[in-house]
Amino acid sequence: TMDPAKFSRKLWSARKQLILMLAPLLLLPLLFIVPPKEGKCLYVVLLMAVYWCTEALPLAVTAMLPVCLFPTMGILPSKKVCPQYFLETNFLFLSGLVMASAIEEWGLHRRIALKVLKIVGVKPAWLILGMMITSSFLSMWLSNTATTAMMLPIANAILESLFGNLETLKENCKDKSDPEGGWGEIHIVSEQKNLEEVRREAEYQMKVWKGFLISIPYAASIGGTATLTGTAPNLILVGQLKSYFPECDLINFGSWFVFAFPLMLLFLILGWIWIAFLYENEMSKAKAVIDEDYKKLGPIKFAEGSITFLFIIFAVLLFTRDPKFVTGWSVFFTKGYVSDAVTGVIIISILFFFPSQCPSLRWWFDSRASITPYVPLLSWRKAQESVPWNIILLLGGGFAMAKGCEESGLAVWIGNHLQPLAQVPPAVAVILITAFIACFTEFASNTATIIIFLPVIAELAIRVNVNPLYFMIPATTGCSYAFMLPVSTPPNSIAFASGHLMVKDMVKTGFVMNILGILCVSLAMNTWGLHMFNLHIYPEWARPLNASSATVATHAIVTMNMTG
Repeated sequence: TMDPAKFSRKLWSARKQLILMLAPLLLLPLLFIVPPKEGKCLYVVLLMAVYWCTEALPLAVTAMLPVCLFPTMGILPSKKVCPQYFLETNFLFLSGLVMASAIEEWGLHRRIALKVLKIVGVKPAWLILGMMITSSFLSMWLSNTATTAMMLPIANAILESLFGNLETLKENCKDKSDPEGGWGEIHIVSEQKNLEEVRREAEYQMKVWKGFLISIPYAASIGGTATLTGTAPNLILVGQLKSYFPECDLINFGSWFVFAFPLMLLFLILGWIWIAFLYENEMSKAKAVIDEDYKKLGPIKFAEGSITFLFIIFAVLLFTRDPKFVTGWSVFFTKGYVSDAVTGVIIISILFFFPSQCPSLRWWFDSRASITPYVPLLSWRKAQESVPWNIILLLGGGFAMAKGCEESGLAVWIGNHLQPLAQVPPAVAVILITAFIACFTEFASNTATIIIFLPVIAELAIRVNVNPLYFMIPATTGCSYAFMLPVSTPPNSIAFASGHLMVKDMVKTGFVMNILGILCVSLAMNTWGLHMFNLHIYPEWARPLNASSATVATHAIVTMNMTG
C-alpha cells in the first residue's frame, strides 16, 4: 500500500493533468441546468476561467479554446470567432510593444532611469520615490514585466554598492551567539562594534533592500494603468466597449490618459508614503554609483536621439488624435476612419527604415569611405523576438469570449440574475466591484480576470440603469492592482525570484496598497471621472436597440431620481 503522504505528492505533481480532465466533466451539469444556448456559452467561459486561474494549459492556448469550442458547440460560427483575435485594438497594442522593443534595443530606458535617479537625490525615501517614478513612467510605455526586469538590476547595483554583498548582509542578520562564525567580514567593518550592533544595522539595511525591491513591481503595475497601451486590461476595456456599445466613442488614448494619469500620480504618492514609512533608513554612497553608471552610457547616440524623437511623436499623435476636451487632428480625415491603431502602426513602420547612424552626404563623394551595411533603428528579427505574441492571443481570446457571451445571450442571462444588486447605491457598488476584482486578480492573470468579469459588469450596469463606464472603468483599473502575492502578476514574480523578499513582506505591504488603490479609484470615479465621461447620466449609446418607448420613459424617471 502507498502511504498517504506519497500519494498526495503524486496527486500534486499531476494536478494540471487532473484539472484538465476533471474540469470539463464537473462543469457538464451546467448544460442541463441553464437554458441551452446560454448554458453552452457559460460552460466554455467557466472552463476557460478554471484553466486560466490554474494555468492547467498555457494562457495563450486557453485563449484559443473559443476557436475549438464555439463553432463545435453551435454557439458561434468560426467566421465570427476568428476575426476577434486580431481587432484594431490588438494593432494598437502591437505598436506599443514594437515601440518598447526599439527603446530597449538602444538602451534608452536605462538612460532615462539613471537620469531620474540622479535628479531625485540619495536619501532612501527619495531614492525609493525615484525608483517608483521611473518604473511607473517606463511601464506606461514598456510592458510592466520588462520595466521590472530592467529596474531590478539597477536597484541591486545601487544597493550592493551601499551595503556590500547581500549574502554577507543575510549572514549578519542572523543571531550569532558564538563570535567565531563570519567574524572576518565583520572584523573589517569595524573593530569596536559588537555583534549585536552589527546585527541591528544589518537588519536595518535588509529592510531598506526589501523596500527598494518591493516598490519596483508595485510602481510598474500602477504605471501601466495610466495609458491605454500600458497594460492589456485597458485595451480589453476598449475592445469590449466597441463590441457591446458600438456607439460609445468616449474612450481613446487621449481621454483615458487625462482620466488615468492623475489617478496614477495620486496612488503612486500614497503608495510611496506607505512603503517609505515601512522601510525607512539613511544612506549616502548611492550618488557615486548612479553617476558612475550614467557616465558609462557616454554621450547620447544618434539612434537614441532618433528613438526619443519618434517616441515623443508617437505619444503626442496618440494624445491629440481625438482628446474629447479639444478638437483633435482626426478632423482632417473622414470621420471614423482613423483610429489609435492607425497612428501607432504608422509610427512603428518608420522604425524599420529610419537609419541608426547619422546619414552624411560626404559619404557618397568620399572614395575612401568604407561601405558599411545600412542598419535601421529596429530589425524585424529583434521585433519578432521581443514582442510577447502570447499576450496578443490572450487579448484575442478575451474578445472572442465577449463576442460569444453577447451573441449567445449569456450576458443578458447573467444580468437577470444580478437583479438583487440593484438595491446597492452606485457609489458603494464601485467600491465593491473594485475590491472584488482586486482580490480576484491576486490569484488569476489580470487579463483573464477582466475578460471574465467585464461582460458581467457591463450587463449589471444596464440592469441598474447606471452609465456602464461608471462600473467598467474601476473594474479595469482594479485588475491591475495585484500587489499581495508573488504569483499575482509577472512583475511581482520577478521581484520575488530575486530571492530577498518573503511572501509575508508582500502580503503586508500589498494589503494596504490594495486598500489605498480601491479608495483612489472610487475618489477618481466620483470626482473628475464623473465630469469627464458624464457618468451621472444614463447615455444614449447604452440603450438596447430594441428598447420600447416605455423603458426609455422609466430610464428618464430613474435618471431624474439619480441626478436630482
